[in-house]
Amino acid sequence: MLDLFFETSWEVCNKVGGIYAVLSTKAKTLQSKFSDRVVFIGPDQGAENPDFECCSTMLDEWREQCVLPAGMTVKTGRWKVPGRPIAVLVGYDALYVYKNELYAQMWRSFGVDSLHAYGDYDESCIFSYGAALVIESIVTQLNAKRVVAHFDEWTTGMGLLYVKAHLPQVATVFTTHATSIGRSICGNGKPLYDYMRGYNGDQMAQELNMESKHSLEKCAAHEADVFTTVSDVTATECEQLIERRPLVTPNAFEQGYVPKGAKYTATRSKARKRLLAVASALCGVQLASDTLLVATSGRCEVRNKGIDLFLDTMNVARHHSANLHGRQVVAMVLVPGWTLEARHDLQDALDRGKAVGLFNPIITHNIHNEESDPIYGKMNFLGLRNQPDEDVKVIYVPCYLNGNDGIFNMSYYDLLTGFDLTIFPSYYEPWGYTPLESVAMGVPTITTNLAGFGQWVETTMGANPLKTGVKVVHRTDSNYDEALAAIVDSLYNVASMTSRQHDSLRRAAKLTSKHATWEHFMPSYYAAYATALDKAHERVHNA
Repeated sequence: MLDLFFETSWEVCNKVGGIYAVLSTKAKTLQSKFSDRVVFIGPDQGAENPDFECCSTMLDEWREQCVLPAGMTVKTGRWKVPGRPIAVLVGYDALYVYKNELYAQMWRSFGVDSLHAYGDYDESCIFSYGAALVIESIVTQLNAKRVVAHFDEWTTGMGLLYVKAHLPQVATVFTTHATSIGRSICGNGKPLYDYMRGYNGDQMAQELNMESKHSLEKCAAHEADVFTTVSDVTATECEQLIERRPLVTPNAFEQGYVPKGAKYTATRSKARKRLLAVASALCGVQLASDTLLVATSGRCEVRNKGIDLFLDTMNVARHHSANLHGRQVVAMVLVPGWTLEARHDLQDALDRGKAVGLFNPIITHNIHNEESDPIYGKMNFLGLRNQPDEDVKVIYVPCYLNGNDGIFNMSYYDLLTGFDLTIFPSYYEPWGYTPLESVAMGVPTITTNLAGFGQWVETTMGANPLKTGVKVVHRTDSNYDEALAAIVDSLYNVASMTSRQHDSLRRAAKLTSKHATWEHFMPSYYAAYATALDKAHERVHNA
């Protein structure tokens, strides 16, 4: 039994990307296993945090008595997600004065090269250093013996190394959800998979100006008692680029986020009405109730996330709409951009309930960078203008769907239930939380074999999309056109389905998601924690 379990991430109580979804849904299972011995550590962003509640916890006495560097602040309370685990938010600004000393120590002790740091490197390292100081203080004050400290991504690597150097009794686990070099290779348009065995991580770090991030990630991976990643596809990447084979601990989803029964039906109905109302008001045409609603979502990585392939799919369907069997299609790109504000003309049209048709009917919110936004630019390049007589409409939603965006005013999960199909044709996707979220909400999805989730579906559930609700498209470095044709064909197939056939597909999707819950995946995590504890015990015993 553990005395304490810590998990540190930049995305604790901080909704940035997929890791937030992983940790926030894993929390309930960890709480049920370890109760209030679970402590999540994240950054204090200063402003009021809707995810965090300051309240009394078992850390009250520690917070009152802890001795931390001058100016460093901590908030203790609970993360307002299922399970309501204890959370500590670290105010780390005062720690920048120790940066040079910290980097020098990490160079001497572990060979971490911080010389070429830029961008978010300093902030990540200083935050994770603060998180490590919190762990050190709590472990020391509570005299905890059996402790696991789990660190996520390179952004927390320096915290892990500090714990390794100063708290040898603490078992450390490091998870890379995507290697910094692998993501950079793909983001720079280089082929990753065909040439994987020819890449050297250190050499590529120099070529791509990623020396510091890669150095920190590699050191953390090698120094951790246990190194993990989320899928077999990323394990191969880690083995080649980081030179250590990780354990595979897949990501799962907490079914408690899914509305049940009548509540689900009502949520889906409300979402569909809102989606159709927004599309109708924007495009100036009253869309039919059986309009096929399609979406993609995720970070704004046009190539890695397959957003380019999604847009090209809709462009092909637009030019060959006869294959849609008379169905209208509304495809939405739900990807946060540099949002300025909700469009006032669209808000006014929605308030009046009019399908008036607006100037520039392809985007729901104004953005700061119309000239440089890659999604907006691709849509304009393809000539996607959402003319009233076109059967395929494509709409860019460049905002966080937090329930207060000014147009939809529904959360992402609630809005997701209203779609009929999602498409995530990723080129680089270590796991693929978005397609898993989709099937959990009963929405059939298309993903690829380059996504960890896609590989898991094929291996575990089989390759028949009618039985899984998941179509897994084959992608390589060089088969873009082939993948495009396969996705277009799948879109046509879904468009031709009867209501009964589509309902069957939705049930298959939900069933698949129930095989990807934390109940099924957490044993691999517990095994990793047990191995880490054994190594820590042996280290202390031999000291």
